Amino acid sequence: MDNTVNPSVDQAAATLKPYYKSHVFCCINERAPGHRRGCCKERGGAELRDYMKTRARELKINRVRINQSGCLDRCELGPVLVIYPEGIWYTYQTKEDVDEILQTHLIDGQVVSRLLLDPDRKDPKPLDALTPDPPGRPSPTPSAF
Repeated sequence: MDNTVNPSVDQAAATLKPYYKSHVFCCINERAPGHRRGCCKERGGAELRDYMKTRARELKINRVRINQSGCLDRCELGPVLVIYPEGIWYTYQTKEDVDEILQTHLIDGQVVSRLLLDPDRKDPKPLDALTPDPPGRPSPTPSAF
């Protein structure tokens, strides 16, 4: 019988160097044509993800992995991506948006406020536009960012 005590996930994460500094998941999910929620693929998600991979290589951004993902369940806002370990979500629609995410978030370490998706809302809002909800409705927590 093995008496090894396994460390907690938090303990392991605190002591191990991650293989990637950042991991970007770009939704390229495809739904049936005319689906009420739409999909990231029909909004250019696959092409923009390919562009992001190419540009990241050209910019020599090290220890960053850019992957495609299936549905991230924010279809109406797509294309969308999420960057870990921060868990920051963005909506993006152009190559210029991709360039801004690469430069501002992955290189400079800053949030791209204008493309930021608040985790509790279904519409894109910049971080500086978040205002308290009316009484009786919960406000987004700053710790979510």
